[in-house]
Amino acid sequence: MDFSARSTQTELMDTEATDAADFARCLADLATVNVVTLAARPTMDWLARATTTMPKGAGFSLLDVGFGHGDMLRAIHRWAGRRGLAARLAGIDLTPQSTAAAQAATPAAMDIAFITGDVLTYRPEQPPDFIISSLFTHHLSDADVARFLSWMEATAVRGWMVNDLHRNTFAYHGFALLARLAGWHRFVRHDGPVSIARSFRRADWERLLRQAGVPGRILWRFPFRYCVERLR
Repeated sequence: MDFSARSTQTELMDTEATDAADFARCLADLATVNVVTLAARPTMDWLARATTTMPKGAGFSLLDVGFGHGDMLRAIHRWAGRRGLAARLAGIDLTPQSTAAAQAATPAAMDIAFITGDVLTYRPEQPPDFIISSLFTHHLSDADVARFLSWMEATAVRGWMVNDLHRNTFAYHGFALLARLAGWHRFVRHDGPVSIARSFRRADWERLLRQAGVPGRILWRFPFRYCVERLR
């Protein structure tokens, strides 16, 4: 693999048709991957900083782009509850099967709204305070990443945060081995390394922020993550 630039190889989740039950099994395995790889930690740390001045009983709205199995939104709901914050949570995902799987995995009492649609054409009636995405932007072309950054900057009231992968040789081969040993869904075994090859280095994010004309702070987070964040 040549890691000097983002790969254009496609992922099976984006191109191969499958039934709803099989897709739900894939998303459930991806949720397990997120736990094993500490995927939520950078986003939760950012949200803690973003809400640090909010008193107990205060509320905020948040939109998760590319919610997948809905595990990030459920984690945020539990986190907000422990801190006495009222979180109005929603997610948008292009895949109807994701909406069905996330709804099935989410207790109705959490009152999380799962929306099927293309975020680049989505215009929420009430702009959310915060917009987040985790492991979403590597699915996009460079041009669409820049459009997404501009959309978040124009839409989020208080700030936004991107949490995605670091394009790295060790991460690529290490995840491929881990996925085989764990016996995860074939989409996960194939798409995990491809996602890493499609992902980013600091120079990529610097270029994309310039292209979008958007300010943002770039941080490397363990293990093998690049995060881009903005707080107003």
